[in-house]
Amino acid sequence: MSKRIGIGRISGVFGVRGWVKVYSYTSPRENVVRYSPWFLLQNGGEALQEVSAGHAHGDGVVASLAGINDRDAAAALIGAEIEVERSTLGPELGRGAGEAVPGEGFFWVDLQGMEVRTCEGTSLGFVEQLFETGANDVMIVVGTGRHLIPFLYGSVVESVNGERRVITVNWDPDF
Repeated sequence: MSKRIGIGRISGVFGVRGWVKVYSYTSPRENVVRYSPWFLLQNGGEALQEVSAGHAHGDGVVASLAGINDRDAAAALIGAEIEVERSTLGPELGRGAGEAVPGEGFFWVDLQGMEVRTCEGTSLGFVEQLFETGANDVMIVVGTGRHLIPFLYGSVVESVNGERRVITVNWDPDF
């Protein structure tokens, strides 16, 4: 598994003092500024950047980065993908990129691409995406068909094997 996790991207500038707008992959979205330092990936290069401050603003998030003190410096970062060391994320923090699977210590990003098999061993396909519904999280599994499978650990999801990259579910393949 990757030692880093993507948690957002810089989407614009905010004001004239070097603050940036951030499109957050975390939920709640403002958690993106809790994780520092950021690895900013842009144009084939990367830079390590400390987060000085940040907060939710309207529908987005804004952040101040150490050493970025004017609008031009901030504008140069637009489009940069934000990654953090996996160890920065605690299992109790975040949703989306930082969502911990109960009792397992996996994050959503770990589950994407895993094979999903029934308890009988039938392959349903691979996890393409996960999303929240309010009541529970749902896996989109794509294979010979498309399945929306609730991620209910212990009732629908029987086990997650990170080493083999297989999720075992109690699910009817014809449903």
